[in-house]
Amino acid sequence: MGFSSFTFLSFLLLLPFSSPSPSPSNLPILSFHEAYNHLFGDANLLLLNHGKSVHLHLDERTGAGFLSQDLYLHGFFSASIKLPADYTAGVVVAFYMSNGDMFENNHDEIDFEFLGNIRGKEWRVQTNIYGNGSTNVGREERYGLWFDPAEDFHQYSILWTDSRIIFYVDEVPIREVKRTASMGGEFPSKPMTLYATIWDGSSWATNGGKYKVNYKYAPYIAEFSEFVLHGCTVDPIEQVFPKCDLTQISEASIPNNITTAKRTKMESFRRKHMTYSYCYDHLRYKIPPAECVLDPQEAKRLQRFDPVTFGRGRRHHAKHRHSSQAEFTSV
Repeated sequence: MGFSSFTFLSFLLLLPFSSPSPSPSNLPILSFHEAYNHLFGDANLLLLNHGKSVHLHLDERTGAGFLSQDLYLHGFFSASIKLPADYTAGVVVAFYMSNGDMFENNHDEIDFEFLGNIRGKEWRVQTNIYGNGSTNVGREERYGLWFDPAEDFHQYSILWTDSRIIFYVDEVPIREVKRTASMGGEFPSKPMTLYATIWDGSSWATNGGKYKVNYKYAPYIAEFSEFVLHGCTVDPIEQVFPKCDLTQISEASIPNNITTAKRTKMESFRRKHMTYSYCYDHLRYKIPPAECVLDPQEAKRLQRFDPVTFGRGRRHHAKHRHSSQAEFTSV
């Protein structure tokens, strides 16, 4: 007997259900005027293509930035970004969420930070979170990428729910932060505004401030387009914020987890391209923060990359090392 339609249907029903991945393709794309306001930088912010694209310039005078018109409690936030090329030491491009203007001493933050580099070295990408003013605990991770982010536009996205935060690059999840009891109030939980900025981070961004911004290469131009702001907006006057159900604000599906296939891609990315994780930084934390789940293989790989930071050695015993560049291979 052949493979009947009934058998085929039964087979499909046994497959694990998976929601579609968050993507600008199934979410509304907004123009700058619909979603954002100018933050700083005067003429260093330039609108193009009827407000569908934005150029942020950094020169000797100033950087530039913009912010969302609305305040959000959870959602999916995305932009297509093309970074400055050539010598970019000290240049910081940031795409992030924050409520520091509302909660000065106990703010929350979710960060994509792009840290420039000297010529011949690829841009480095850093993710970080703060909750309830927990700036004394840095939760940074840094990565190389499998492409040159200055050659073309690539999509960078943040999914933020009440239970997890997921960072995406071109729809590939690169980091998942789950809310745990051990984190307490240090998981971002208050409404935030979305920001995009370019600025001079000479004091720290490249090799701890060893290489500064060289303005003979200015202006440095970061390009933004394909803006997605898909979340629950809240009134900043409200003192009690309502629960946000992302599935009710649009017909588009926003998953609350990572599918098996996407998790495989995430693990591959982290294995090939992650160069720093706070969880394994013995110089900063003698005991890893409570939410860290340590992976012996990940620890061993990072220790080979930097035996001082990720090992048990002492700094004065470390010899000068040249870090190998991350392979430009797809995940």
